[in-house]
Parts: sequence; structure tokens; C-alpha cells
Amino acid sequence: MDLVQLTEEIVKSLVKNPDAVSVKEFPTEEEDVILIQVVVASDDIGRVIGKSGKCANAIRTLVQASSALKGKQYVKIDIDKF
Repeated sequence: MDLVQLTEEIVKSLVKNPDAVSVKEFPTEEEDVILIQVVVASDDIGRVIGKSGKCANAIRTLVQASSALKGKQYVKIDIDKF
């Protein structure tokens, strides 16, 4: 499972409207950095970020650990709503 799929599965399991979840990977100017953008419905943004950002940090930790196991790059995750 690649990092985008992993992120998408985690986020979809947290939200009420999984059909509105969009996860995309973007290149960055930094050499060993991957940017993953997560867009969710405005009703679900609180569920994904969590109290004091705990859910968002947990998602970042899981995806970064998966990347490290594969010997890959550093991952940044940007969470936004529409």
C-alpha cells in the first residue's frame, strides 16, 4: 500500500462522509519531501484534526512510520476542508 492510499484509508475511517475525502500527492521543491494534501467536507474537519490536533498528529505519525519502513522520504500532510 502506498502512502496516499494509507492516508486515504485512515481519513475515510474517521469521517462521516467518506465519499467527500480527496487525498493527493504533490511534489515539493525540497529533495526528499513528499506533500500529501487531504481535503474533507467542512463537517468532518474536526474529526480529522481532533482535539488539540491529536488525530492529525497520529495520522502524520502512522504515514511517516510507513514511509520510514520502506526507506522513503519525509512526509508532510496538509489537511484542509471545502
